[in-house]
Amino acid sequence: MTITSDRGRARPALIAVAGVGWAFLAMAGTAALGLHLLGADRAGALGPMTAAVVVLATGGSVEPSGAVEAFGLTGAGARSSIDVLPLGVTLVGALVLGAAFVRSLRPAGPVVGGRELAARAGVMAAVFLLVLGGLAWAGSSTVTIDGTALVPGGGDGGPKLELPGIGDLGDLPDRLAGLARAKAAVGFSVRTGPSLLGGAAWVLVVLLVTLLAARTAPLPHGARALHRSVRPAASALCAVLVLAVAAGWAAAAGATAGDDHPGRIAGAALLGAPNGVWLGLPLGLFVPWHGRAAGSLLGVLPDPLDRLLNGGADQTVGVGRLVGLDDRVLLLPAACALAVLLAGVLTAVRTPRGTGGAAAYAGRCALALGAVTAVALPLLALATRVRADASLSVLGIDAAGAGLELSGSVPLAALLGAVWGLGAGAVGGLLAWGTGAAGRRAVPYAHAYGEAPAGDPAAGAPGPHRPSPRYGAASPDTNPYLRPDGQRYGSLYDSPTHQAAGPPERSPEPPPVPPPVPPSGEHRYGSPPPPPPGPPPPPRGWPGRGGRPPRR
Repeated sequence: MTITSDRGRARPALIAVAGVGWAFLAMAGTAALGLHLLGADRAGALGPMTAAVVVLATGGSVEPSGAVEAFGLTGAGARSSIDVLPLGVTLVGALVLGAAFVRSLRPAGPVVGGRELAARAGVMAAVFLLVLGGLAWAGSSTVTIDGTALVPGGGDGGPKLELPGIGDLGDLPDRLAGLARAKAAVGFSVRTGPSLLGGAAWVLVVLLVTLLAARTAPLPHGARALHRSVRPAASALCAVLVLAVAAGWAAAAGATAGDDHPGRIAGAALLGAPNGVWLGLPLGLFVPWHGRAAGSLLGVLPDPLDRLLNGGADQTVGVGRLVGLDDRVLLLPAACALAVLLAGVLTAVRTPRGTGGAAAYAGRCALALGAVTAVALPLLALATRVRADASLSVLGIDAAGAGLELSGSVPLAALLGAVWGLGAGAVGGLLAWGTGAAGRRAVPYAHAYGEAPAGDPAAGAPGPHRPSPRYGAASPDTNPYLRPDGQRYGSLYDSPTHQAAGPPERSPEPPPVPPPVPPSGEHRYGSPPPPPPGPPPPPRGWPGRGGRPPRR
């Protein structure tokens, strides 16, 4: 139900509360389901862990702490920190919040005022931060680590560490066999200040991306050019990114069929499938990454990345080095190139034809997609970076130096994004022009005034509106306002042309119509009254019996 004001527009505060509420419900449901499938609720309360994961997904920060001396480490060696976004939760929240924001702009019509747009975005961001502050307060709890649960066999016969949701991380050193039955209470708490700052940046980025990618949302009058340039490319690239994540979820669903722990795979894919997919996209487009891994965190990396980072020192991660370890990595650049080409075709289909030929149209598509990809690829590199300096003594491993760090080059991501976007936009524009699909899916907002949409009979020669020619040429003799000397005539027949021709001929006047005669009484002008009406005529037919002939 939509609640409207006297002017028929939705109230920003109520729409913001509803949209933010649905977004947090979706994120909390996704986080809780993923943690349950991973088995994390066996070690602690699910509610606080869900709140902490939601805060992490919106750019927040969680700080682990606790009494870990029972596992043999104290001081600085017992600290740990995690900097990773569970992008599965992030994606769900961004989609729901963006849909609510676009719906709140619909009552504004095709054009929204700049102040109204800023007010609606500000109210939604304020409500979002209020709810995030509540989650930051609730996202603190304690997890009890049991050595007997982590180490099957209690240290007999080469114990192995088994993390909930991750699995076996390998053999433990023999000197830790006596600590296998140790227990410790490990706590975690949300850092309120950094979490609110990260949440403010997150919600503003989500609203901005939504405004640029939602083609049917209104824009201020000064930004209407974005309908024709940025919005087709931004919506196409966002659609390709979401489609790639859906393909990752489908692959994870297929992998659960033949695995002994299908819930573990499903939970990891629900929370982290976008992390892997969106990390592979810049990597497949030849963006270099730098990483290091040491200790037992090597067990959480996929093959062949774990073999590349096995040394513990900083390594350059690229397609060439990964191909040397596994030939199947060659499929990654091919898949990423097809994804960018699909974005180019979608951009061309959603961009109006405009003026010019195929080259001009392909150039416009290339510039739009190049600019959008140059911004999107660095954002993907920043969102998928991983940093975990974990003293895994809190999990029963004597590995104070364990850690994992993986980050992409932001400047090279921007440069390569522009190059790939220009190429894919140009190829997609030429393909769409050659097949007649150029501008077929463009929304009405993207067409200029007077331009016919694709498929219209006038679409072959689009352009601005041109008025029809006048029916006759203006003359100073017939239009007194065109006299050069400023002389005006009181009447059209006072002009020299009509004076030489003489006055116009008048048509003869019609004869006067006599006044109506009253129905009875003396005529008002003294004339005798009309004669009375005579007897009615006899009825037609045979007399009697109603005019029917007699029966025989």
